[in-house]
Amino acid sequence: MNPPLTPADTAEGTAQQADLWQPVLLRALAALTFGALTVFWPGPSVEVMGISGGLYLLATGLLMLWGLPRTGFVRSGAPGKILSAGGAALTGAGAAALLLHGDGVFTVVAALGLGIAGAAELYCGLRYRGRHVLARDWVASGTIGLGTAAALPFFTSLGAHALLGVAGGGAIISGVLWVLSGLSLRHDSRPASSKP
Repeated sequence: MNPPLTPADTAEGTAQQADLWQPVLLRALAALTFGALTVFWPGPSVEVMGISGGLYLLATGLLMLWGLPRTGFVRSGAPGKILSAGGAALTGAGAAALLLHGDGVFTVVAALGLGIAGAAELYCGLRYRGRHVLARDWVASGTIGLGTAAALPFFTSLGAHALLGVAGGGAIISGVLWVLSGLSLRHDSRPASSKP
């Protein structure tokens, strides 16, 4: 049985903030924008892969870090530290991908960033299942991140288009997930009098 959330884990003991939908929808937008780019760019160069992939990883990591207080978790609590580590890993991977270009480099930094962030989200999703509004989304997003990280090395030799296809495919799937979550959170945060 999972232990209950304690005030040390959450800000003022709350696990659902009214404005949680904002970072969730922004994260979805970043993922879907990157995913669309990978679908419609017919022959991306290594530089395009590094810049677009780096911006996606960087934006996702920064949005994870920015949205953390809105989850109700404080950075000094165990779940806050774990999710912060995931966001920091994505941010670092994004910066590395922006600066260093190459198929192997992108594979390593993207797999590390997505893998660490995916593991952090999966852990928090499983640990706080049924007790946090984002738990199911973290499980799904963490699984997608870990799957994408595990698949990337198998496509390194196929070049930028294949690597972007794998990363973009994971981004599209997680982006759709986060859109649905964000819209649900936005609907649930509206006052009862304004709901249809």
